[in-house]
Amino acid sequence: MAQVIATINLKGGVGKTTTTIGLAEFLSAEFGKKVLVIDLDPQTNATTVLIGEDRWRELNDRGQTLVSLFTDALRRAGEDASFDLDASLQRQVSPVKEVRTVDLLPSSLDLIDVQDRLASMPSGQFYSDNPTDLLRRAVKPVLNNYDYVLVDCPPNLGIVTLNGLRIADGYIIPTIPDVLSTYGIPQIQSRVMSFADNIGETIHELGIVITKYRSASTVHATTINRLVDSEDLPPVFDTWVPEGNAIAASAEYSTTATLRQKYQYQGGYEVFRALAKEFISAADEIA
Repeated sequence: MAQVIATINLKGGVGKTTTTIGLAEFLSAEFGKKVLVIDLDPQTNATTVLIGEDRWRELNDRGQTLVSLFTDALRRAGEDASFDLDASLQRQVSPVKEVRTVDLLPSSLDLIDVQDRLASMPSGQFYSDNPTDLLRRAVKPVLNNYDYVLVDCPPNLGIVTLNGLRIADGYIIPTIPDVLSTYGIPQIQSRVMSFADNIGETIHELGIVITKYRSASTVHATTINRLVDSEDLPPVFDTWVPEGNAIAASAEYSTTATLRQKYQYQGGYEVFRALAKEFISAADEIA
Protein backbone atom coordinates (compact mmCIF):
# COMPACT_ATOMS: atom_id res chain seq x y z
CA MET A 1 0.00 0.00 0.00
CA ALA A 2 1.09 3.56 -0.65
CA GLN A 3 2.40 5.64 2.21
CA VAL A 4 0.87 9.10 2.04
CA ILE A 5 2.89 11.90 3.60
CA ALA A 6 1.82 15.56 3.72
CA THR A 7 4.24 18.48 3.80
CA ILE A 8 2.97 21.47 5.73
CA ASN A 9 4.01 24.71 7.38
CA LEU A 10 1.84 27.70 8.23
CA LYS A 11 4.51 30.08 6.94
CA GLY A 12 5.32 30.43 3.25
CA GLY A 13 8.82 30.61 1.82
CA VAL A 14 10.29 27.96 4.10
CA GLY A 15 11.38 25.51 1.40
CA LYS A 16 8.29 23.31 1.56
CA THR A 17 8.04 22.79 -2.20
CA THR A 18 11.81 22.36 -2.62
CA THR A 19 11.67 19.62 0.02
CA THR A 20 8.66 17.93 -1.58
CA ILE A 21 10.15 17.91 -5.08
CA GLY A 22 13.61 16.89 -3.89
CA LEU A 23 12.15 13.93 -2.03
CA ALA A 24 9.99 12.90 -4.98
CA GLU A 25 12.86 13.00 -7.47
CA PHE A 26 15.34 11.18 -5.26
CA LEU A 27 12.82 8.56 -4.14
CA SER A 28 12.27 7.85 -7.83
CA ALA A 29 15.73 7.99 -9.41
CA GLU A 30 17.89 6.87 -6.49
CA PHE A 31 15.61 4.44 -4.67
CA GLY A 32 13.40 3.10 -7.45
CA LYS A 33 10.12 4.21 -5.88
CA LYS A 34 6.95 5.19 -7.70
CA VAL A 35 5.79 8.56 -6.40
CA LEU A 36 2.67 10.67 -6.80
CA VAL A 37 2.88 14.38 -5.97
CA ILE A 38 -0.47 15.96 -5.13
CA ASP A 39 -0.14 19.74 -5.32
CA LEU A 40 -2.80 21.36 -3.14
CA ASP A 41 -1.01 24.70 -2.82
CA PRO A 42 -2.66 27.46 -4.90
CA GLN A 43 0.81 28.92 -5.52
CA THR A 44 1.29 25.93 -7.89
CA ASN A 45 5.05 25.87 -7.27
CA ALA A 46 5.33 22.08 -7.17
CA THR A 47 3.30 21.85 -10.37
CA THR A 48 5.38 24.32 -12.35
CA VAL A 49 8.66 22.82 -11.10
CA LEU A 50 7.62 19.41 -12.41
CA ILE A 51 5.92 20.30 -15.71
CA GLY A 52 6.74 23.95 -16.45
CA GLU A 53 4.46 26.95 -16.73
CA ASP A 54 3.44 26.40 -20.36
CA ARG A 55 2.14 22.90 -19.77
CA TRP A 56 0.47 23.99 -16.55
CA ARG A 57 -1.38 26.78 -18.37
CA GLU A 58 -2.67 24.30 -20.95
CA LEU A 59 -3.97 22.00 -18.22
CA ASN A 60 -5.47 24.91 -16.32
CA ASP A 61 -7.27 26.20 -19.40
CA ARG A 62 -8.72 22.72 -20.01
CA GLY A 63 -9.86 22.35 -16.41
CA GLN A 64 -7.50 19.44 -15.80
CA THR A 65 -6.26 20.46 -12.36
CA LEU A 66 -7.42 19.79 -8.82
CA VAL A 67 -9.45 22.98 -8.76
CA SER A 68 -12.04 21.15 -10.87
CA LEU A 69 -12.43 18.56 -8.11
CA PHE A 70 -13.22 21.21 -5.52
CA THR A 71 -15.36 23.23 -7.94
CA ASP A 72 -17.49 20.14 -8.55
CA ALA A 73 -18.28 20.07 -4.85
CA LEU A 74 -19.83 23.51 -5.20
CA ARG A 75 -22.12 22.54 -8.07
CA ARG A 76 -25.80 21.96 -7.53
CA ALA A 77 -27.11 18.41 -7.38
CA GLY A 78 -27.59 17.01 -10.87
CA GLU A 79 -25.06 19.27 -12.54
CA ASP A 80 -22.34 17.56 -14.53
CA ALA A 81 -18.95 17.16 -12.88
CA SER A 82 -15.85 18.46 -14.64
CA PHE A 83 -13.04 16.71 -12.76
CA ASP A 84 -11.51 13.85 -14.72
CA LEU A 85 -8.91 11.98 -12.65
CA ASP A 86 -7.33 10.22 -15.62
CA ALA A 87 -7.03 13.42 -17.67
CA SER A 88 -5.70 15.45 -14.74
CA LEU A 89 -3.10 12.90 -13.65
CA GLN A 90 0.20 13.82 -15.31
CA ARG A 91 2.47 10.82 -15.73
CA GLN A 92 6.26 10.64 -15.71
CA VAL A 93 6.84 14.28 -14.87
CA SER A 94 10.06 16.09 -13.83
CA PRO A 95 12.54 17.85 -16.10
CA VAL A 96 15.27 15.49 -14.85
CA LYS A 97 15.53 12.73 -17.45
CA GLU A 98 16.53 9.97 -15.04
CA VAL A 99 13.43 10.63 -12.94
CA ARG A 100 10.89 8.33 -14.61
CA THR A 101 8.44 7.31 -11.90
CA VAL A 102 6.99 10.57 -10.58
CA ASP A 103 3.37 11.45 -11.41
CA LEU A 104 1.52 14.65 -10.56
CA LEU A 105 -1.96 15.90 -9.77
CA PRO A 106 -1.54 19.61 -10.58
CA SER A 107 -2.77 22.62 -8.67
CA SER A 108 -4.28 25.87 -9.90
CA LEU A 109 -4.19 29.50 -8.84
CA ASP A 110 -7.98 29.33 -8.89
CA LEU A 111 -7.90 27.25 -5.70
CA ILE A 112 -7.52 30.55 -3.84
CA ASP A 113 -11.07 31.52 -4.85
CA VAL A 114 -12.55 28.08 -4.23
CA GLN A 115 -11.17 27.10 -0.85
CA ASP A 116 -13.15 29.72 1.10
CA ARG A 117 -16.45 28.51 -0.39
CA LEU A 118 -16.05 24.83 0.47
CA ALA A 119 -17.43 25.00 3.99
CA SER A 120 -20.93 25.65 2.61
CA MET A 121 -20.65 23.02 -0.09
CA PRO A 122 -23.90 21.64 -1.59
CA SER A 123 -24.20 18.10 -2.88
CA GLY A 124 -22.29 17.33 -6.06
CA GLN A 125 -20.43 14.63 -7.99
CA PHE A 126 -17.98 13.98 -5.14
CA TYR A 127 -20.28 15.06 -2.34
CA SER A 128 -19.85 13.60 1.13
CA ASP A 129 -21.13 14.74 4.49
CA ASN A 130 -17.64 16.03 5.22
CA PRO A 131 -16.07 18.58 2.85
CA THR A 132 -12.62 17.38 3.92
CA ASP A 133 -13.29 14.01 2.27
CA LEU A 134 -13.37 15.22 -1.35
CA LEU A 135 -9.79 14.38 -2.27
CA ARG A 136 -9.86 10.94 -0.68
CA ARG A 137 -12.96 9.91 -2.58
CA ALA A 138 -11.54 11.18 -5.86
CA VAL A 139 -8.02 9.71 -5.74
CA LYS A 140 -8.75 6.46 -3.93
CA PRO A 141 -8.71 4.43 -7.20
CA VAL A 142 -5.06 5.30 -7.93
CA LEU A 143 -3.34 5.69 -4.56
CA ASN A 144 -2.07 2.16 -4.30
CA ASN A 145 -0.36 2.40 -7.68
CA TYR A 146 2.41 4.21 -5.81
CA ASP A 147 4.98 3.55 -3.11
CA TYR A 148 4.74 7.11 -1.81
CA VAL A 149 2.24 9.91 -2.21
CA LEU A 150 3.55 13.36 -1.27
CA VAL A 151 0.89 15.99 -0.62
CA ASP A 152 2.13 19.58 -0.87
CA CYS A 153 -0.32 21.48 1.36
CA PRO A 154 -1.11 25.22 1.41
CA PRO A 155 0.39 27.33 4.24
CA ASN A 156 -2.82 27.23 6.26
CA LEU A 157 -5.07 24.77 8.07
CA GLY A 158 -8.16 25.32 5.92
CA ILE A 159 -10.37 22.79 4.18
CA VAL A 160 -8.01 22.18 1.25
CA THR A 161 -5.18 21.33 3.66
CA LEU A 162 -7.50 19.10 5.66
CA ASN A 163 -8.33 17.23 2.45
CA GLY A 164 -4.63 16.48 2.15
CA LEU A 165 -4.36 15.40 5.77
CA ARG A 166 -7.46 13.21 5.36
CA ILE A 167 -5.52 10.82 3.12
CA ALA A 168 -2.20 11.17 4.97
CA ASP A 169 -0.54 8.51 7.08
CA GLY A 170 1.87 11.13 8.40
CA TYR A 171 3.31 14.57 7.84
CA ILE A 172 6.59 16.45 7.79
CA ILE A 173 7.18 20.11 8.59
CA PRO A 174 9.88 21.75 6.46
CA THR A 175 11.05 24.90 8.23
CA ILE A 176 13.76 27.52 8.34
CA PRO A 177 15.28 27.34 11.83
CA ASP A 178 14.17 30.76 13.02
CA VAL A 179 11.48 32.01 15.36
CA LEU A 180 8.89 33.09 12.79
CA SER A 181 9.10 29.91 10.71
CA THR A 182 8.83 27.56 13.69
CA TYR A 183 6.27 29.55 15.68
CA GLY A 184 3.28 27.70 14.23
CA ILE A 185 4.54 24.14 14.76
CA PRO A 186 2.57 23.54 18.00
CA GLN A 187 -0.57 24.83 16.26
CA ILE A 188 0.00 22.38 13.39
CA GLN A 189 0.43 19.53 15.87
CA SER A 190 -2.69 20.44 17.79
CA ARG A 191 -4.87 20.90 14.70
CA VAL A 192 -3.67 17.69 13.05
CA MET A 193 -4.20 15.69 16.25
CA SER A 194 -7.70 17.12 16.70
CA PHE A 195 -8.58 16.42 13.06
CA ALA A 196 -7.20 12.87 13.26
CA ASP A 197 -9.26 12.19 16.39
CA ASN A 198 -12.34 13.56 14.64
CA ILE A 199 -11.99 11.18 11.69
CA GLY A 200 -10.90 8.25 13.83
CA GLU A 201 -7.48 7.91 12.20
CA THR A 202 -3.85 8.32 13.23
CA ILE A 203 -1.72 10.88 11.39
CA HIS A 204 1.86 10.39 12.49
CA GLU A 205 4.48 13.09 13.03
CA LEU A 206 7.41 12.00 10.87
CA GLY A 207 9.43 15.02 11.82
CA ILE A 208 10.75 18.50 11.18
CA VAL A 209 12.98 19.06 8.13
CA ILE A 210 15.47 21.91 8.57
CA THR A 211 15.69 24.02 5.39
CA LYS A 212 17.68 27.05 4.27
CA TYR A 213 20.15 26.35 7.07
CA ARG A 214 23.03 28.79 7.56
CA SER A 215 25.92 27.32 9.50
CA ALA A 216 27.19 30.77 10.46
CA SER A 217 23.88 31.82 11.99
CA THR A 218 23.66 31.82 15.78
CA VAL A 219 19.87 32.08 15.49
CA HIS A 220 19.74 28.94 13.37
CA ALA A 221 21.96 26.99 15.77
CA THR A 222 19.97 28.12 18.79
CA THR A 223 16.63 27.32 17.15
CA ILE A 224 17.74 23.86 16.05
CA ASN A 225 18.92 23.07 19.57
CA ARG A 226 15.55 24.18 20.91
CA LEU A 227 13.68 22.02 18.40
CA VAL A 228 15.86 18.98 19.09
CA ASP A 229 15.65 19.34 22.87
CA SER A 230 11.88 19.82 23.02
CA GLU A 231 9.92 16.81 24.18
CA ASP A 232 6.68 18.26 22.83
CA LEU A 233 7.69 18.89 19.22
CA PRO A 234 8.15 16.32 16.44
CA PRO A 235 11.63 14.81 15.99
CA VAL A 236 14.11 16.72 13.85
CA PHE A 237 15.56 14.98 10.78
CA ASP A 238 19.34 14.60 10.99
CA THR A 239 19.74 15.90 7.42
CA TRP A 240 19.63 19.70 7.13
CA VAL A 241 19.14 21.39 3.76
CA PRO A 242 21.53 24.37 3.46
CA GLU A 243 20.60 27.79 2.17
CA GLY A 244 22.07 28.74 -1.18
CA ASN A 245 21.32 29.85 -4.70
CA ALA A 246 21.92 26.38 -6.12
CA ILE A 247 19.40 24.77 -3.76
CA ALA A 248 16.88 27.51 -4.52
CA ALA A 249 17.42 27.01 -8.24
CA SER A 250 16.40 23.36 -7.87
CA ALA A 251 12.84 24.63 -7.39
CA GLU A 252 12.76 25.97 -10.96
CA TYR A 253 11.77 24.09 -14.10
CA SER A 254 15.05 23.33 -15.86
CA THR A 255 15.87 20.30 -18.00
CA THR A 256 18.85 18.20 -16.92
CA ALA A 257 19.93 14.61 -17.51
CA THR A 258 20.66 13.55 -13.94
CA LEU A 259 20.03 14.50 -10.34
CA ARG A 260 23.75 15.07 -9.89
CA GLN A 261 23.62 17.81 -12.52
CA LYS A 262 20.56 19.43 -10.97
CA TYR A 263 21.72 19.29 -7.34
CA GLN A 264 25.50 19.19 -7.78
CA TYR A 265 26.41 22.49 -6.13
CA GLN A 266 26.77 23.14 -2.37
CA GLY A 267 26.45 19.42 -1.68
CA GLY A 268 22.80 19.43 -2.74
CA TYR A 269 22.93 15.97 -4.28
CA GLU A 270 24.35 14.35 -1.14
CA VAL A 271 21.98 16.32 1.09
CA PHE A 272 18.78 15.32 -0.70
CA ARG A 273 19.89 11.72 -1.13
CA ALA A 274 20.54 11.49 2.60
CA LEU A 275 17.22 13.18 3.33
CA ALA A 276 15.34 10.75 1.08
CA LYS A 277 17.03 7.80 2.77
CA GLU A 278 16.12 9.16 6.20
CA PHE A 279 12.57 9.84 4.99
CA ILE A 280 12.18 6.20 3.91
CA SER A 281 13.29 5.01 7.34
CA ALA A 282 10.89 7.39 9.10
CA ALA A 283 8.00 6.32 6.87
CA ASP A 284 8.82 2.64 7.46
CA GLU A 285 8.48 3.17 11.19
CA ILE A 286 4.84 4.18 10.85
CA ALA A 287 3.93 1.56 8.25
